[in-house]
Amino acid sequence: MKLKKLITTGIIILLFLGVLFLIRFARAAEKRDPAELAWLHSALIAHRGLHDENRTVPENSIPAFRGAIERGFIIELDVAMTKDKKLVVYHDKKLRRGLGIDQYLHELTYEELSKHTLFGSTERIPLFRDVLAFVAGRVPLLVEVKNEGKVGEMESLIYEELRNYQGKYAVQAFNPFTLNWFRKNAPEVLRGQLAGSFAVSDYDVEYAGTTRLPWYQRVLLGNLLLNFMSRPHFIAYEVNHATGPRLKSMRKLGVPLLGWTIKQKDEYEKAKGKFDNFILDSVISEITENLP
Repeated sequence: MKLKKLITTGIIILLFLGVLFLIRFARAAEKRDPAELAWLHSALIAHRGLHDENRTVPENSIPAFRGAIERGFIIELDVAMTKDKKLVVYHDKKLRRGLGIDQYLHELTYEELSKHTLFGSTERIPLFRDVLAFVAGRVPLLVEVKNEGKVGEMESLIYEELRNYQGKYAVQAFNPFTLNWFRKNAPEVLRGQLAGSFAVSDYDVEYAGTTRLPWYQRVLLGNLLLNFMSRPHFIAYEVNHATGPRLKSMRKLGVPLLGWTIKQKDEYEKAKGKFDNFILDSVISEITENLP
C-alpha cells in the first residue's frame, strides 16, 4: 500500500511539474538586446496620436500625429485593410462610430471610404503609406495590426511598407497568428503581444464592430498562453486587468511591459512604476503639461 501511495504521489507531482513546464513554455517571450527596445520607454505613447477625444482633432488622423510629433510622444496607430487591399490607418472594424455609416471597413474600397470624414471633421481616413511619409522617423511608431481574418496577405503588405521605413517602429497585435507571421517572415521586426480582459461592451459591438470572443479564447489570450506562436519581444497589457499576481508573472517573462490604455490621470498615478511605459489617450496632455 505504501508503495502504491508513493507511486501515485510521484505521478501527481510529475503531472503538476509537466503542467508548469507547458505553461512556462507556452507563455515564454523572446528577449532582444535591451538597446533595441530602449525607445519603447523613451517617451509616453500617444494612443492613436494626440487627439482630443474626437472633438476637433480626430484619432488616427494627420493632425493627431502632428500633435504627437510636436510634443515628442511615441505614436500608437492602427492599420486595417480595405476591400481593394489598401492599407489605412483606422481602428474600428465597423464605421458607425467614426464615419457615421453602418458598414464595415472591409466592405468598402478606399475611394468609397474617402467620401466620408472622421468624426464630423474635415479629415479623412489616411493611407498607411501617407502616415509613414508624414511621420518620417521623427518619433517612433507602435503599429497595431488589425487583422482577425486570414493571416498573410495583410501582414505582407504592411511589411512591404515598413521594410524601407527610416525610423524606429514595432508592430503589435492581439492576434498571435499575425505576430507569428512576422516571427517567421520578418524576424528583425520588433513585435509585441497585446492582451487583456477582452471585455466588450454593447456600444463597442454596435458602433465599432468589436468581436466578442468565446470564453476559452479569452482565457488563452488573456493569460498569454499562445505566446509560443508569437514569441513577443514585449507585452502590452490592459492596465485595469493587470492584477498583482498577473503583473508579477508577466515580469518574469523578462521583456518590456507596456500598459494600455490610460484614460484618467488617477489611473496613471496608480499604475506608475508597475509598467515600463504607458499608452495614453488625450489625458497624456494633462499628465505632461508641467513636465519640461
